[in-house]
Amino acid sequence: MPDPTAARQLMVDSQLRDRGISDPRVLHAMLSVPRDRFVPEPYRGQAYEDHPLPIGDDQTISQPYIVALMLDSLQLAPTDKVLEVGTGSGYVTALLAELAQQVFSIERHSALAEGAREVLAELGYNNARVFTGDGALGLPAYAPFDAILVSAAAPDLPSALLAQLSDSGRMIVPVGSSDSQQLQFIRAVDGQQVVSLREHVRFVPLVLNRE
Repeated sequence: MPDPTAARQLMVDSQLRDRGISDPRVLHAMLSVPRDRFVPEPYRGQAYEDHPLPIGDDQTISQPYIVALMLDSLQLAPTDKVLEVGTGSGYVTALLAELAQQVFSIERHSALAEGAREVLAELGYNNARVFTGDGALGLPAYAPFDAILVSAAAPDLPSALLAQLSDSGRMIVPVGSSDSQQLQFIRAVDGQQVVSLREHVRFVPLVLNRE
């Protein structure tokens, strides 16, 4: 595959900065985290291209621009405690670990969760914990969270996750059906949750784990 460092720099410059991602901490995190380490071997040559890639269990690693857009929306602080729903490969988990103090991530597919734990440990992300379970329920034992990032599409705003936000918390989540989804950004303002509509996207569905 191409030189990963040069490929990451090109990704940040052409896919992110040129398309309006301006938060310097997000750009630095995207430049720092080796996306190729979170992509299955057959696809590593495409790791820094601007499209999703399969990671197994009918799941994907999202395109870099959408990931950066979601992180940019959350405006994370170094002291934040974050919940991620849908660990997947662990790539976004690593980015969150670069940006926040504590990251709690939940993944319903045990093989993906274990793979993510291994790569995150190899890369030294000791401030991220990966759980196996039903992401739609979140992790109430560790709430409240300053920010929640959902990497799967919910049919409606997930009430269980909204309840786990802190008083000034923020959440970014794709909402809609399999053929029509839109990112929704939720911010707590004066005790009320204010919803802003963002870009149209396509994510795998948020599925309840009924096993």
